[in-house]
Amino acid sequence: MDKMDLKKECYKKAIEVLEKCATSHGFYASGGIDGYDAVWSRDSMIASLGASLVGKKFKKTFAESITTLSEGQSKNGQIPNCVDKWSNRKSHIDFKTIDSSLWYLIGNYVYKHRFDGVLLKKYKKNIEKTIKWLEAQDSGEIGLLTQLPTSDWQDAFPHKYGYTINTQALWYYVLILEKRTNEADALKKIVNEDKDDGLWNGSFYAPYRWKNHRTYKEIGEWFDSLGNVLAIVFGLADRERANKILDYIKKEKVDKPYPLKAIFPAIKRGEKEWQDYFEDCDAREPYSYLNGGVWTYIGSFYVLALIKTGRIEDAERALFEVAKGNKLRDWNFSEWVHGKSGEASVGGIQAWNAGAYILAYESLKREKVLLP
Repeated sequence: MDKMDLKKECYKKAIEVLEKCATSHGFYASGGIDGYDAVWSRDSMIASLGASLVGKKFKKTFAESITTLSEGQSKNGQIPNCVDKWSNRKSHIDFKTIDSSLWYLIGNYVYKHRFDGVLLKKYKKNIEKTIKWLEAQDSGEIGLLTQLPTSDWQDAFPHKYGYTINTQALWYYVLILEKRTNEADALKKIVNEDKDDGLWNGSFYAPYRWKNHRTYKEIGEWFDSLGNVLAIVFGLADRERANKILDYIKKEKVDKPYPLKAIFPAIKRGEKEWQDYFEDCDAREPYSYLNGGVWTYIGSFYVLALIKTGRIEDAERALFEVAKGNKLRDWNFSEWVHGKSGEASVGGIQAWNAGAYILAYESLKREKVLLP
């Protein structure tokens, strides 16, 4: 099978994965793993970014995802991390995240862009409450959102807090969608240029930063792949910074064995970034799970970043490699792939892998990132 055929085959398989994950309650995170048969905000919204490009096939599932999350909103306005009401487990709704609320807002605007503004109008009060809750996370009162450790998609590893690049990239995009351009510009300036609170380190965005002490700064030194590529895709990074990030990925082979390792380099026991609680998940081993393991949905956002910067040939090659990663274990669309051996995890049928791939595939066909 040549490169073009493999990419087309992956597109078809991605639609099949979404079909398995689609329910009357919205997109489940996985169609194949016991424990992921629930509606996660980030998973369902990322899946819907691509699913909404397949005509109106998944329009209802996208809408049901938004409805489920809206109905589960907390009294303070936070959008659930996960709504788990239909499995064999005890019915519950999880919170304790910041990106769930951000992805929910992005999903609402993408739904309007792809289909209509019915849901944006229906859930106007929910959206307003979500924004108010997010604004209350600006504990530094400078326009950047702060977060606690393990309170985004990296929910078990690594240890990051304060101002994170993943959250700032998402919040920047929300501000753009909300047409709050002055606030978006101010955020961009701080993240890119500020000496005390900025995240740019000369080669890429630091994963997190918080307080500066006399001789010590609370700042991460490892490379956060998703946060950096989202900064490019959403426009937080200017052209010069975007190219430096992409050059770093290529130089350090963060895109090997498949795009893209979640972090680089992997964190090892005894290093200053190591925390004892890492032992409780697969990330305890370098290049496994969140600790430098490959997540192909991030690889698809990497393809979008390459398109955004006009690196079309690189984007073609990267999409092929993402397709190869999704093909492992007979088109398993595995949750993660080992960052050294290239062996795929058993758990798969991941909705966000499928949706992100479709978004990358369709965007590459048009040589344009297909987001509002």
